[in-house]
Amino acid sequence: MPSAAPYPATVPPFRKHSPTNHPRYAGWEAAGLRWLAAATPDGGAEVVEVLDVSGPTLVMERLTPSPPTRKAAGEFGERLARTHAAGATAYGTGPDGWEGNGYFGPSHDVLDLALGAQSTWGAHWARQRLRPIAATCAAAGTLDPATIADLHRVADRCEAGDFDTGDPPARVHGDLWSGNLMWTEQGAVLIDPAAHGGHRELDLAMLALFGAPHLGEIVTAYESVAPLAAEWRDRVHLHQLYALAVHAHLFGSGYAVPTASASRRYR
Repeated sequence: MPSAAPYPATVPPFRKHSPTNHPRYAGWEAAGLRWLAAATPDGGAEVVEVLDVSGPTLVMERLTPSPPTRKAAGEFGERLARTHAAGATAYGTGPDGWEGNGYFGPSHDVLDLALGAQSTWGAHWARQRLRPIAATCAAAGTLDPATIADLHRVADRCEAGDFDTGDPPARVHGDLWSGNLMWTEQGAVLIDPAAHGGHRELDLAMLALFGAPHLGEIVTAYESVAPLAAEWRDRVHLHQLYALAVHAHLFGSGYAVPTASASRRYR
């Protein structure tokens, strides 16, 4: 894809480089940002602009942070609902034009993210998230055997369809913890996605994981556009389970307890 017009001299762009062991990471992130941004003209969430991607280097517009406000949170909630409604071809698929698996996690220690069309959300969550991270944690000894066994039990229930809601595949950010939502004077902007076809409850659960500002306003506004199932809050920890296990693997035992607790809840 050709480079964008020269960057304004007064606002230098933000350059991000792929981890040395994952040279395709820049392309993965760019594909996700562009896929999410395709929904913006139809009222979807604002997304940081990709200016260029060349090999392992991603060049984006530089955002200026601003304190979050309730008004911006409400606007973001409405916009996120429209981004989700833009949809995906199937659960587990990557952004349009992306081939192969994706990536998840911080740039210094990225994990492979399994992609590929699945017929149901439960099959996607079990086969592409819970079982792979259980295997990774078991091999590294980062979760105890009881928690590993519980992760597989939860995966069994997911594959059996126990948690399927009938929602169509949504166009999700995929790693929407509070640090990946940049607040600016123009409103909330999505950055650093692991975008794929997933369940819309995932992004809301991730916003709750570390406490996004004005989360209540985000959810209320979201539901004004796209109401959620009455029992959606009962599945919040299920949607957080993969991220919790990843954190336990990458960042230590402090995350092992909440991972074990969430696993027991749904086994």
